[in-house]
Amino acid sequence: MTNVMKPSTRPLTAAEIAALALSMAHLGSGPQAGAARSGLRHAFEHMELDDDVIATTLATLTEPMPAEIADRARTIADAITSRLVIRLHYQDVSGRVTVRDVDPVTCMVHREYWYLVGMCRMRGAIRAFRFDRIVATEPTFVPARRHRAEGFLPFQGKRAA
Repeated sequence: MTNVMKPSTRPLTAAEIAALALSMAHLGSGPQAGAARSGLRHAFEHMELDDDVIATTLATLTEPMPAEIADRARTIADAITSRLVIRLHYQDVSGRVTVRDVDPVTCMVHREYWYLVGMCRMRGAIRAFRFDRIVATEPTFVPARRHRAEGFLPFQGKRAA
């Protein structure tokens, strides 16, 4: 196979990297997973991020998800792709579990955690749900409202104008 080099016009956006990372999350440890994670590391090299954030985030991206979290991640990815509301059973930091319907927008990794980012219908606001706190997911047949991922990504520093 020949490597083809094409001049890059722009680096990947955070939303594009999040989508690629979620797509890779359930590839396991096969050869495709290794090549995909290598490509993602390459994409991160061109982003202007704090070195500590990059190192921790890359470590999270390059490790396969635990099986039970990967199962929930597939349901979440299907809801994003199908543009359907997803029902989450979510455990907050104090241990309380709530059931929330969410218009899923994107997934992302920040430091050591994966997040689902979307519009929480219970709160009527943008929320980021940590995957390890999602106890269960249920697909629905309710169409999700459309939201642009760029407006929903937390942890992005605001650049000076």
